[in-house]
Amino acid sequence: MSIRTILAAAIATFALSACLDTDTERGLAGAAGGAVVADALGGNALTGAVVGGAAGVFCDDVGVCQ
Repeated sequence: MSIRTILAAAIATFALSACLDTDTERGLAGAAGGAVVADALGGNALTGAVVGGAAGVFCDDVGVCQ
């Protein structure tokens, strides 16, 4: 996967993140995004899903996505 595709996916994810209202929705979106990005970069998709899911769940607690 090219860097342009990864960058476009990241931008789309951040743009759509404001549409998600609950921690569960943000967690699921973060897990999916984390898995895709980790796999595209040659990393472990499961680890990416865990990290992305955690970031999605806790992003409003730290004031990133309000």
